[in-house]
Amino acid sequence: MQPIEPLLPWDMGAQRPRWSECLLDQTRVLIRPIRKEDAAAELAFIDALSPRARRNRFLGQVLHPSNATIAQFTDLDYDHDIAFAALLAYQEQAPFIGVCRYSTSSDGTACECAVTVLDQWQNKGLGTALMKHLIDVARSRGITRMWSMDAMANVEMKALAHDLGFERRTDPDDASQVIHSLWLDGDYQS
Repeated sequence: MQPIEPLLPWDMGAQRPRWSECLLDQTRVLIRPIRKEDAAAELAFIDALSPRARRNRFLGQVLHPSNATIAQFTDLDYDHDIAFAALLAYQEQAPFIGVCRYSTSSDGTACECAVTVLDQWQNKGLGTALMKHLIDVARSRGITRMWSMDAMANVEMKALAHDLGFERRTDPDDASQVIHSLWLDGDYQS
């Protein structure tokens, strides 16, 4: 992973981190922060998800996102919320092919994360690349634990979480879900 712009003090005004990644099939993608102006691209991305991918991402709770949901996903304060989109490199206005995000706890020590990749872009290393950048940013901001709530049947997330070193346990409140946790002050290296 090579940053295009340095990820020094996090400042979404002046410093907008961007990364170029080469996927397993040699496709070049750009990973960049999601901006308020990306509302239409975010909506198009969610609408392009297969029913299974949408169910995995939203745990079956969203068929078509409301304008308020899209605003929540794109108009971020970047003090507590981080979101990155992946798109084909050299096409700044290209559609999103993957998205990752986190939102911090009120005390800023933990964050809930999510990653979603369009079906045709899965198994190419995109989810891994997105999550590694998200983990690196969370760690650089002093977050000590990252977690996600996922459907037990989401085998793609199970594999990704395992590969990244997340611990997996059944959700004590819902046996159809699991909680993946990663301690960021441990041995993980991107």
